[in-house]
Amino acid sequence: MNTPQLSIQQYINAKDGNRPHLLSQALAPDAILDMIVRTGSISFPDHVEGRAAIGDVLVSRFGQTFENVYTFCLGAPPATDANVFQCKWLVAMSGKDGGEARVGCGLYDWQFDPTSRLTERLTITIQHMKTLPAADLPMVMAWASRLDYPWCSTEAAVSNAPDSGALQDVIQFVINPISEKRAQL
Repeated sequence: MNTPQLSIQQYINAKDGNRPHLLSQALAPDAILDMIVRTGSISFPDHVEGRAAIGDVLVSRFGQTFENVYTFCLGAPPATDANVFQCKWLVAMSGKDGGEARVGCGLYDWQFDPTSRLTERLTITIQHMKTLPAADLPMVMAWASRLDYPWCSTEAAVSNAPDSGALQDVIQFVINPISEKRAQL
């Protein structure tokens, strides 16, 4: 039986591992993706409909540009019977062309089909996406590869974060509570 937790994990496995076939275990065929991008350092379409189109954007094309991807959902997984779920996320990855490190954060807002438990709507807010020089990639990957994956506590993520001034906005976003106004959207 599928669960919201499994849907989320398979989405992350599909995206991080460049395995679009796993999206059938994560997204409903007619799933909807909305993207809210609050940084100019990465771009995505605002709205995508259908599992195949979402896979093209978030897995196939994403995988052409980035590798060594670690996406973490911060906090505890959703309940088995959850219809909606919100969590902060953190990502560490590298660019395929220049080898630069990328570290970003934001919010996931999930809506699950009550019968199949597959994701029927996903809103991804990208709050920050920082680019660090290729020389910083080893420390970023050492940090990311030691964290629990894909569910990680906020405390573990920030207590071992690389000591880089470039990551301060990411760390601050991760440790600050989700505002009540945002949580109700």
